[in-house]
Amino acid sequence: MNCATETVPAKNKSLFSKETLYNLGALLGLVLLCIVLSILSPKFLTLDNLMNIAGQASINAIIAVGMFLAILTAGIDLSVGSILALSTMVMGVLNVNLGLNPILSILACLILGALLGLTNGILLTRLNLPHPFISTLGTMNMARGLALVITGAAPVSGFPDSIQFLGAAFAGPIPVSFILVAVLYTGMYFFLNRTTIGRYIYAVGGNPEASRLSGIDVKKILNLVYTISGFTAALAGLVLVGRVNSAYPLAGLGYELDAIAAVIIGGASFFGGIGTIGGTLIGAILIAVLRNGLNLLNVSADWQTFVIGAVIIAAVYVDILRQRAAKKKALS
Repeated sequence: MNCATETVPAKNKSLFSKETLYNLGALLGLVLLCIVLSILSPKFLTLDNLMNIAGQASINAIIAVGMFLAILTAGIDLSVGSILALSTMVMGVLNVNLGLNPILSILACLILGALLGLTNGILLTRLNLPHPFISTLGTMNMARGLALVITGAAPVSGFPDSIQFLGAAFAGPIPVSFILVAVLYTGMYFFLNRTTIGRYIYAVGGNPEASRLSGIDVKKILNLVYTISGFTAALAGLVLVGRVNSAYPLAGLGYELDAIAAVIIGGASFFGGIGTIGGTLIGAILIAVLRNGLNLLNVSADWQTFVIGAVIIAAVYVDILRQRAAKKKALS
């Protein structure tokens, strides 16, 4: 085995690893939350509501895939909401305003998202900006500004069924968007755990300098990670357009925060190198369940924002405690 692949901690492969235990904790929290909400609201466990939760969770879950990779490499991507907006606005202009073929418009949306993500990676790796916070904060504002400029801040609507499919179609009672989530997460699981590049991503997050000395091209890995993040943001935009039949320049505001929350609640560490894609899915579903339950209980949107913020703080604090415990164990 190449020495570079050996830099990945063996605990990521263990059935009883710390990551698995944190995932079980997040899953237990989700189950308890569902039990409480089913008691407080008789509408919660109805099939229609559960499928509504699945549809609502889809957009955040898709964005959270890219955010997970960024956080796994000890980075962050603040631009995902703006990339979503700009990609879908360009698709709207191409398809609705200019009459471009729907499939080509969809491809343009996804390619643009990937290119914007790659731009984040290049700004980080080639300009040597000190942290992804800086590069993605800059592209966040630039992409949002362009989304407002290209149509004069006006939304674009009237998309054909082929573009609305991912967000509006159902396979029986199940939203197609959630089927997409299942396929995406399954593919990402195998990518991270069964491919060399996936192991490199873990290694870079765990110790970038050791990874570089082991022969891993850290810059290429980071470029790939942020390209995927941009792509998944654009893909989530396709789902959003399908749900509302509209592309609008202020779409995706605050989506980066929900994605970060899903990743951290799912057990990933802000310090990098720790986390599982399954945990991120649990985190995304938990946030969707929490928002849905608060809506059913007629809790105002302001208080919903407060609750989500409190959950994020709690999850980050758990991560800090975990890091302290790991350092104490290493020193003992």
